[in-house]
Amino acid sequence: MSAATPEAAPRTARPVPRAGALLRRLLWWCVLTLTGGVERRGALPPGGCVVVANHTSHADTAALLATLDARHAPLIGAAADYWFASPWRRRICGRLAAGFPVRRTGGGLGDLLERAAELRAGRAVVLFPEGTRGGGDGRLGTFHRGALLLARQAGVPVVPVGIAGTGRLLPKHGRLRPALVRVRVGTPLGPSAEPEEARAAVAALHARTVAEPLRDSAVRRRVAALVARRGPLLAFVWACAEALSWPLMPELLLGVVCVAVPRSALRVSLAALAGSVAGGLLALHLAAAGAELPAPLTTDRMRSEARVTLERDGARAVHAQPWNGVPFKVYAAEAGRAGTDTGAWLAHSTAARGARTLGVGAAFGLLGFLLHRLRRLYGVYLVLLGGGFAVGLGLIVRGWA
Repeated sequence: MSAATPEAAPRTARPVPRAGALLRRLLWWCVLTLTGGVERRGALPPGGCVVVANHTSHADTAALLATLDARHAPLIGAAADYWFASPWRRRICGRLAAGFPVRRTGGGLGDLLERAAELRAGRAVVLFPEGTRGGGDGRLGTFHRGALLLARQAGVPVVPVGIAGTGRLLPKHGRLRPALVRVRVGTPLGPSAEPEEARAAVAALHARTVAEPLRDSAVRRRVAALVARRGPLLAFVWACAEALSWPLMPELLLGVVCVAVPRSALRVSLAALAGSVAGGLLALHLAAAGAELPAPLTTDRMRSEARVTLERDGARAVHAQPWNGVPFKVYAAEAGRAGTDTGAWLAHSTAARGARTLGVGAAFGLLGFLLHRLRRLYGVYLVLLGGGFAVGLGLIVRGWA
């Protein structure tokens, strides 16, 4: 952008569209919450301001829209040659990101100065003064003067903002992956601030945000280390044992593991499903051979219910198991005593257990993503999970007594 300041044509600001800004904030907050979480420190000053931030990822825009107050109805300066090069990009940028075009090769300063009236009306104009995304090393490039000249023209402060985590969430030329995004809003600078002053403030905020340790639970870290080494094996053995005799359902293990390490939810759930199906087949054959395995926390009424439905529906009876509270091991043992066909049992038990096990694993994995920034409270979560499970199991056993 040129350093010269051309005369900007008078522009009448329209009413600040706070309703649209609120919807965008909710949208991007939900998106970032599902991909690892987002948090903000600090707040914008009252009235209009020019926000300058570091730029390492396309996700930076989402981070700012999700955290900046809707009362400022943020406008995002976007590269005209990229985001406005086609009709569909123009619509996406304008509607989902409140973007306006800024030319990077001639005329860009004029594009910026047209926003002075909206700044005076109380809006925030967000600009990335580097002009393009930086590399993954976190170092900021040279700041162009356009953002500072706009603030000077409108007589509003310049607010430095540091963004961390977006480079991991959506790296340049990379794929989306879960990460916590953090935004730190700094102390406003006067309209007469120089580019190097603004760059230094943004760099300091970014470095401080990156260096700030994420508060975590020691228990969660130990669980995560165990999952990394033995997660699927543990899930398989637990589920197999529960299908034979073990009284604690594999869903309890999924609640512990998938919240601690959400990315492991699918593979651990699949391992638990495999263990449950294998244990069910073994329990069926043992019962058919006359073996009587211990079955703690089960009742005669549970066995009677399984026996009656198996006689009536055959192997299809197991589809009721995920919802009626009768343990899977009871159905497996009664299926063996009833002489249920092994192939039919395998097919129906896999479908029934798969719906429940994979569904529960996905739910706990999603909960883990939602609670990512609260992982320091993982120990409290385990207490609540264990207490809730104990109460629920007690009510089920009592109901079938």
